[in-house]
Amino acid sequence: MTAVDSPVLPTALTVGDAAVPRGADRVLARRVRWLLWSVLAGAFALTCIEDGLPTDRVVLLGWALTGLVAHAAVDGWRRVVRLLAEWVPVAALLLVYDASRGFANRLGMPVHVTEPAAVDRWLGHGTLPTVVLQQHWDADWWKAAAALVYSSHFVVTPLLLCVLWIRDRALWGRYVRLVLTLSGAGLLTYVLYPAAPPWLAAKDGVIEPVRRLSALGWDVLGLPHAGALLVGSQRQVNTVAAVPSLHTAFAVLVCLVLLPVARRAWMRVGLVAYAVLMPVVLVWSGEHYVIDTLLGAAYAVGVVAAAAGTRPVRAAALRRLRARAVPAVPVPRSPAPTVEA
Repeated sequence: MTAVDSPVLPTALTVGDAAVPRGADRVLARRVRWLLWSVLAGAFALTCIEDGLPTDRVVLLGWALTGLVAHAAVDGWRRVVRLLAEWVPVAALLLVYDASRGFANRLGMPVHVTEPAAVDRWLGHGTLPTVVLQQHWDADWWKAAAALVYSSHFVVTPLLLCVLWIRDRALWGRYVRLVLTLSGAGLLTYVLYPAAPPWLAAKDGVIEPVRRLSALGWDVLGLPHAGALLVGSQRQVNTVAAVPSLHTAFAVLVCLVLLPVARRAWMRVGLVAYAVLMPVVLVWSGEHYVIDTLLGAAYAVGVVAAAAGTRPVRAAALRRLRARAVPAVPVPRSPAPTVEA
């Protein structure tokens, strides 16, 4: 489906008696899409300023699908149907993950509080890295940057899914599989190994005093509503889903997926910096131990490596399915030549 089939855009615009060529339709389609995305981005920005950055999956997927439907509608209703057919199952699986994550800490498994702290104390040669960072990093600019980096976790994945669906459908499909696999692996670990983050361990008196600082920077940015919204959403999630750090895992996953297609050096530097900066923010803010972030990165690398290893198997299975779906057409034999006596 192209802009030629769109009920929104005419196949040929008439100026006086001259018909504008079809290439002008593509230009108009790009302008219409640019206008629609600009309006949506402005509305999203105003919402964030007024109510804070949304962290709820339903809200974020709603924004994403609204933009994609507007984008696809320029090409006609068939493109919208295809969009919904591809996105609705993905959105449903992510929502199921969110719902089941909330029940992971209600299955009676013991919560691990001392072990992650002991590993971090060993890594820090007797001191907890979180405690050291909170004692020495207290600048306002860092608090603001940390709040933005931490909160980006909730926006980057749906935003990247939108961009890839528009720009590279094959990479979109690969990224969807990686996101779902990584989410499932994290959920399984949360069920089998619930663990307390540093701020909760400190609250229980297991380790030295540690503050939860992930929302503090929004006050520095002059957006206290955003911080309040983040704090409110944090109270509603599984507080012992600390191992592995999926904040780190998804930041590393974004880096691994986009690095091969990043064309410019500043893009590659930015991707690597994001993957490194996220765990630093998490450890500083008391959200995760260092070991949580290392395991999160390992999960992302493992998921990507497993997907690459099984790719030939999946390709062969897909070829077999296609071969079964398309019955072989017998090739007619030419009659044998007759020899006259």
